[in-house]
Amino acid sequence: MDLLSFRAVRWVSGLAGLFFLGGCVHGPDRPRMQSGETVVFIGEQPASLAFLPLRSPALRVRSTYLPGSDTVTYAEGRDYRVDPVAGTLRRTPDSRLPDFRTNRLFGQEEFDHSRFPGFGNGGFFAFVDYGTRAAGTWPMQTSQVALLPKTLAKLRAGGDVKLVAFGDSITAGGDATSPALIFWQRWADELRGRYPTARLTAVNGATGGDTTVQGLQRLQAKVLDERPDLVLIGFGMNDHNRGGVPVPQFEANLKELVARIRAATDAEVVLFSAFPPNPRWRYGSHHMEDYAVATGRAAHDTGCAYADVFRNWQTIAARKKPEDLLGNDINHPNDFGHWIYFRVLSALGL
Repeated sequence: MDLLSFRAVRWVSGLAGLFFLGGCVHGPDRPRMQSGETVVFIGEQPASLAFLPLRSPALRVRSTYLPGSDTVTYAEGRDYRVDPVAGTLRRTPDSRLPDFRTNRLFGQEEFDHSRFPGFGNGGFFAFVDYGTRAAGTWPMQTSQVALLPKTLAKLRAGGDVKLVAFGDSITAGGDATSPALIFWQRWADELRGRYPTARLTAVNGATGGDTTVQGLQRLQAKVLDERPDLVLIGFGMNDHNRGGVPVPQFEANLKELVARIRAATDAEVVLFSAFPPNPRWRYGSHHMEDYAVATGRAAHDTGCAYADVFRNWQTIAARKKPEDLLGNDINHPNDFGHWIYFRVLSALGL
């Protein structure tokens, strides 16, 4: 494990029981701590938080997702102003906060990313910690424990559990700043904390750029040869692109993946949906909802567990800009976006 990965795990572990990194304490009416929420500032335009902030604890804005010795803590009044009623922040004229207007993709419509070398949002993020009493329940995810009985039994018994994460570049960890912050790694770490006697191994079997077509071709080497106990399957981002895989074939491919896993192993399967890419990106078909529905339908028809990332992402995105959630400003989640995935997996109930 590299130093940054170790820092991530140690920091998350140290706050166990208080709040998740990039997350919140759960309870119907109790204050919740939202930590590490990403905001991108465009000039002095208001930037929305996912939830309305409380006045106490005091809202904080910092320069890094993981607090460290190099973290800059920005000052209210000097760098930004808060509107707690609207749930927004504004960058001040002389702020030290980065201004997205200097990003090379700013203002580009129907953009071809290949024409903008060095594109990406990494240098434009600010990270916000605040208390909130968010209305409603998030994430919106029904328990899938009834569909994962063997995995749950092995975890409870302190047995060996091998998890294989299979999919495209998102699953491979695209734009997570540390391996420890990839969504399924965070979930694996949470399960290790919950079941300390279990021996859980997590394997990255994903390949950037893949659709379900390539997934079927790689299944033997990436999944079946690993002899997994639990397989996470996440495709859709590349399938949905222009010239990609039509929805009926995509759904059939997912079902074939599940059937082949079950025929060759004793593993249980979780299918999870994807989020929409930047709506201004030229190569997206921008019909991701159709692929999310197909993923849910494939899970239902095969009796697999289903993690509804799409719906939960869209709930957060209703108040957030795409730039707030995308690491590459195209189709990869940033660390906070990986947290959204993680929280949905966490709500499966294992």
